[in-house]
Amino acid sequence: MSPFLRKVKTASGATAVQIAVREGRRDKVVEHLGSAHNDAELTVLLEAGRAKLHPGQLSLDLAVEAAPAKAFATAVVTGTTSRVLAGVIAGAYDQLGFTAIGDEGFFQLVLARLVEPTSVRDSPRVLSELGINPRHRNSLLAALRRAHERDYRAQVAAACFAHAARHGDLTLVLYDVTTLYFEAEHEDELRKVGYSKERRVDPQVVVGLLVDRGGFPLEITCWEGNKAETATILPTIRAFQKRHGAADMVVVADAGMLSAGNLRELDAANLRFIVGSRVTKAPNDLASHFRWHGDAFDDGQLIDTITPRHAAAASENNTAVRDEPVWKPATHPKSWRAVWQYSKKRAARDRRTLTSQENRAKAVVAGERAARTPRFVTIHGDAAILDETSLARARRLVGLKGYVTNIPAAIMPADKVIASYHDLWHVEQSFRMSKTDLRARPMFHHHRDAIEAHLTVVVTALAVARHLQQQTGMSIKKIVRTLQPLRDATIRIASTEVTAEAAITPAAQDILNAVTH
Repeated sequence: MSPFLRKVKTASGATAVQIAVREGRRDKVVEHLGSAHNDAELTVLLEAGRAKLHPGQLSLDLAVEAAPAKAFATAVVTGTTSRVLAGVIAGAYDQLGFTAIGDEGFFQLVLARLVEPTSVRDSPRVLSELGINPRHRNSLLAALRRAHERDYRAQVAAACFAHAARHGDLTLVLYDVTTLYFEAEHEDELRKVGYSKERRVDPQVVVGLLVDRGGFPLEITCWEGNKAETATILPTIRAFQKRHGAADMVVVADAGMLSAGNLRELDAANLRFIVGSRVTKAPNDLASHFRWHGDAFDDGQLIDTITPRHAAAASENNTAVRDEPVWKPATHPKSWRAVWQYSKKRAARDRRTLTSQENRAKAVVAGERAARTPRFVTIHGDAAILDETSLARARRLVGLKGYVTNIPAAIMPADKVIASYHDLWHVEQSFRMSKTDLRARPMFHHHRDAIEAHLTVVVTALAVARHLQQQTGMSIKKIVRTLQPLRDATIRIASTEVTAEAAITPAAQDILNAVTH
């Protein structure tokens, strides 16, 4: 007995579709496929039944109560969309207030960069694969021009500041710089060869990024590729202050920003700062400790002292006094506060580095390797000599890390100064996100306006990525990887089109729960 499909009206008025077999004068139901409440649902259930009865066949001639042949036309998938992924990103974009920009082309550029970073010309492909009707590439290029001409970055910065003020902590901001290189042979007024953090010799630009304590972007600036890091922090901070009227905050930066002029100007602007110090300053800053306690330190030991504001200035620390001075602006006008900490773990790492450097130096001195003069090698005439004094001094300072600030101990104790400085990893993480997840490098733009517009797209995408990360605890790469496979399908059966929504996986549901609360 061959199974067949049958339709049965239910008490609610729906149409049940079943697989049945004929036994004597009765139909025995083998499987109930479901109930249809309209013609589209009925067509889908019938197609599902046909697939079960005759798997692998494109068309079947089933006698289902004399139904017309067109009811069993082949189901065709006419399109798919990553509705869930696009909806999550669009929701974050809206929550951050970026929809106020009112430029669909700009949003599509941001969306494409979050899903699969690529060139503007290739972005329509990414958008089409998401199931989104993309703007023509010329329209996307026009959106990039509008981003610069209409100063979208100012609108993005205002929205980011408002979001951070509502959800973050703007009493402390973190600053760092990176470099982005170009696939170009020649320099111009902006793209120049300079010190590259990636050790490249291509033309590059220097990018400064200011973020809040959690790594959420607040301000991005672009500089010539040979610009010194120390020359970027003050203009960035001033632009941020002017844009938002911000005043009472602590600026945290690494030792690369440590210059006497920078610290003086930050202090003059009534800004508090915490910057990393250089270990070469330790012998002078810790002169009292070395005199009274030698070079022995306990793991985690803190020394709160002072450091000269200028390298040529005499120290205001009286080494004849056993106790370290307590920094106060009025008492020590030629000094800043310095906090030093010793770490046993850092000391072990430093010793390994010094041993490696010593071995390289000895190899050069012995003539075993030809290289530019490494650390701990001095040249006298034609002879290379191991600098034992410098090596011994470096070994004495292993495990020490210093911090310079203008915040009195009564306001911020030493351990809080160090903890605030350690938040710098958030800005470093944001740079890694922009370089890897969002692939801000290399850039293929040639003119400054296009480069600035590209950075506006990148920082907008970074804000969306950071916002989603804060909501879900997941990187944007993992969010895309989890949600992109969930695709709604549009199916045409005969003359009817229906949409089959993707089944939400548990991991996807966790994301949806996080972004809707």
